[in-house]
Parts: sequence; C-alpha cells; structure tokens
Amino acid sequence: MIEYENLGKLNQPFFDEYRDKFEKILASGWYILGNAVAAFEKEYADYTASKHCIGVASGLDALSLSLRCLDLPADSEVIVPSNTYIATILSIVQNGFVPVLVEPDIRTYNIDPEKIEEKITPRTRAIMVVHLYGKCCGMDRISAIAQQHGLYVIEDCAQSQGAKFKGKLAGSFGHFGAHSFYPTKNLGALGDAGAITTDSAGFDERLRALRNYGSKVKYINDYVGVNSRLDEMQAGLLSVKLAHLDKINSHKRELASIYSASLKEDFIKPVVDEDYFDVYHIYNIRHPKRDDLRAYLLNKGIKTEIHYPVAPNKQKAMQGILEGSYPISEEIHATTLSLPISYYHSQDDVLQVIEALNSF
Repeated sequence: MIEYENLGKLNQPFFDEYRDKFEKILASGWYILGNAVAAFEKEYADYTASKHCIGVASGLDALSLSLRCLDLPADSEVIVPSNTYIATILSIVQNGFVPVLVEPDIRTYNIDPEKIEEKITPRTRAIMVVHLYGKCCGMDRISAIAQQHGLYVIEDCAQSQGAKFKGKLAGSFGHFGAHSFYPTKNLGALGDAGAITTDSAGFDERLRALRNYGSKVKYINDYVGVNSRLDEMQAGLLSVKLAHLDKINSHKRELASIYSASLKEDFIKPVVDEDYFDVYHIYNIRHPKRDDLRAYLLNKGIKTEIHYPVAPNKQKAMQGILEGSYPISEEIHATTLSLPISYYHSQDDVLQVIEALNSF
C-alpha cells in the first residue's frame, strides 16, 4: 500500500531533534509566548524576507486576525478565489465582512487576475489571494490592481511555504502573509499552528495584542482580542523543521518533476512556468473520470486525496452567503485528484503510482 500521507513516517527523520527541543522546553517551565516562540518568529520572518512574524494558533486565525487588524467597516467586501479551501472564506465571514468570489485561472488554479477588477465595488477593501497547492499567484498584476484601487492584500500562504514568484517569496508581496503549519504542510507542526508575516511595525504591534486577548501589557486590554497564541512546544518543533524546509521542498519538487515527465497526456498536469518556483504541497492532476480513477488506484493499493471535493459555494454552511454560479471552480472540484508526494515518499513509490495511472 502506498499511502497518501503518513505523518509518523514524514516526521521520523526529525525525531531526535524533536526530543532534544521538547526536553529543553519542558525543563524551562515556560510554555506560552516564551523564548521558543520568539526564536521561531525571528527565524520565520528571516526565511520569508519579512520584517515581522507573529505566531498564532492556526492558519484560520492568521487569516482572521489579519482582517481584524485592519478595523474595516462592517459592510466591507473582500475578494477571494471561488475554489479555495473554506477556511479562507470563513475568515471573512467571521469578521462580519462579505466574501466576493472570483473564478480561478483553469491552468494554475489560482485567482485569475484578469477577473478581479470586474468584481471591485465602492465597498471593496481587500483582496485575499490563495497560493494554492504550492504555486504562487501572479502577484505583479494583482499588486498593481490593489495599488490602483487602494486595496489591502492578504496572502493565504497555507500551502506555499518557500514558493516564489519571479524570485520573491510567498507571503512577502502583500500587507499580510497568513501561514498555516497544519501537520501535513511542507512546514508542518505536530498540531495546529500558524503565523502572520508583515512589514508593518504598526500591524505587528496590533496583532501581538489581538492574539493575546487584546493586551499589550498583562491584564490591560486595549482591543477586543482573542486567545490565539502559538505555543512554545509547537514553535520549538517548527524551528527544527524550518532548518530542513528547503530540503523538503527540493524533494517534493523532484518527485513532481518525475510525475510531470512520465504521466500520460490523458491527465491534466500542473502547469510549469519559469516565473514560478512551485513547492508542491499538493501534486494534483485532473481527469473527467476522477472518481473512477481514484477507485482504480485504491484497488491497486494507492491512496489519493481530493483537494477539494465540494466547491465553497456548494457547501451547506455557505448557503445564503455565497451566491452565484462558478463553473470554473466547480469543474476543478469535480475533476481534481491529489497524488502521493510526501517527504517520505521515494522515487520508486512515485514510479509505481505512475505505472498504475498510465494503465488506467
């Protein structure tokens, strides 16, 4: 059986370093917002070429707090891709704002920059881009549109740690980069964890208070905040893995290149462009008989995933919130299939998957 993912195998190369870090933090007696969090925040800010990094409890909180930090009017509209994971849209809804869906580019699966301006209204305040599957959006055009219309840019970097567009890292284009360290990510913790990157000292100061009950000084609350603090243990473990992130990304890129070179043209494969440095958190293909293909592979001992089976506008929770038809998004959701591409997978594993796929 070739599993889609196995977190035990994925993290096994780091176990010794994890144990050392765990014992040091355990012995320190300080488990919330201590030295490990401060160290990781500095390391990750440096890695992402950002001036500031604020550790939070999850990727959803990173998105939500980025919006909350802006103190926007209650009826504000936020542009967001129509095929993103629902967390991106939840962050908008939870802040009382209006998500405005824009269809993706069918080639890249990222928001189509040429469709953004037609959705801008006098109530539009921000564009929330999603670097899906480990590929950056076309940020030069998006940044130009945002600047022209005076809009904030929030990057959902949940799947794109280390990805680049024209040599610049995901999370370093907008006003905020929202990062998830969910365990399956290329930079994954051993539980929920997230971070926000920004170049603004003002945003940095406000976000540090917002994540901690709105407090800059203990027991003195300046804002209506939340409890969303990256804990010491996860921060320490993330520091361990961050040192290996480029190696992880390199391995996944190598496996992706084998898939792309060897899979038959029956499958729609990820587009490759010299302007993009993709890190393949997910290697997805598309096929009109996706469900039959998935069952066929499982019968051959190969597990796959679907990211994602239901378009956001079709989710029960979004009825009455997301209106309209989004055929490109629905086409992607109906045909996409994610193939095994973990750090622990070998070239032989990938060749077995390719053999099975090409025999379908």
